[in-house]
Amino acid sequence: MAMASSASALLLAVSLAALYLCCRHGQGADAGSGNGITAIYSLGDSITDTGNLVKEAPPGMFETIKHLPYGVTFGYPTGRCSDGLLMIDFLAQDLGLPFLNPYLGKNKSFDHGVNFAVAGATAVDPADQYNLTVPCRSPPTPSRCSSEIRRRLKTSLVLVGEIGGNDYNYAFFQDKPVAEVEKLIPGVVKTIIDAAKEVLDMGASRVIVPGNFPIGCVPGYLAMNAAKSEPADYDSAGCLRELNDFAAKHNSRLRRAVADLQASYPDAAVAYADYFDSFLTLLHNASTLGFDPASTRKACCGAGAGEYNFDWRRMCGFDGAAACAEPSTYLSWDGIHMTQAAYRAMSRLIYHGKYLQPQILSFPEKYGQT
Repeated sequence: MAMASSASALLLAVSLAALYLCCRHGQGADAGSGNGITAIYSLGDSITDTGNLVKEAPPGMFETIKHLPYGVTFGYPTGRCSDGLLMIDFLAQDLGLPFLNPYLGKNKSFDHGVNFAVAGATAVDPADQYNLTVPCRSPPTPSRCSSEIRRRLKTSLVLVGEIGGNDYNYAFFQDKPVAEVEKLIPGVVKTIIDAAKEVLDMGASRVIVPGNFPIGCVPGYLAMNAAKSEPADYDSAGCLRELNDFAAKHNSRLRRAVADLQASYPDAAVAYADYFDSFLTLLHNASTLGFDPASTRKACCGAGAGEYNFDWRRMCGFDGAAACAEPSTYLSWDGIHMTQAAYRAMSRLIYHGKYLQPQILSFPEKYGQT
């Protein structure tokens, strides 16, 4: 799920990450969690982007996420596609690390890792994608800094995603049938796994590969398909069965590939983050987790008619759209991305619960409460 198309290929981002470890490694990165993690390196899309897209996008594009109400819970807009913080922020906080700064941030510390995620990123570059160009300030060659890369990665956590959702989003938004979009799954999964292999070969000791969300429960998709769907197309939670089945097929293939990675790299800790089942758990237990059960399929910020509060022509930040009074009671922020409260709940379910498989993280005591 993401707002826009603007990213380099995932494998290019991995290579840049390796170079950046050499070019800009910090001397003070000796603090971290009880399991020795001193830095996080993140690749992904708008689920993880902490401000890269808004710094790279041409003037006039993606203006909405540069301004309130985006960031309203945080206090000001940060370039995050939410009202506040993201899962990556809560994960860093729980590991006892600072929030992860975007790669394109100026005068920012990268002592404890860096975020390469860009809203709109795809795993496989579509031909019409706006390509992100990232300058490199005369970096050393990988061969000259390979020992430094391995040293840094030994005490780091690498997140390879969530990525791939936009490959499918862009196809679905062009009204392509599910059967045709399914043909993209093998290539998307292969690209994700190749990226994970690359960082593991560089010496990464902890790698997390997240799956995709049940997109049939996302207000934007629900609104887009409302006119052409029949009652039988929905499950008991009001989600579109066919779209959730599609996401499950991606995740099933990805999980098998992650299992192969685990077998191929027995000395590394490789885990699959189950965004699909953790979100469904959140959805089915919304009331007990503090959310309004009547608003689980409605955008907090939007200008749409009907039960989803979503209109592609008047999305959050556009004229005529407005944010709800209590974002913390909603799962969806803008019909595509989640609220800070939902991301916090997801982070707890995944990283402190049973949806990180296997559980490869431990947390300082003061951050370990869910």
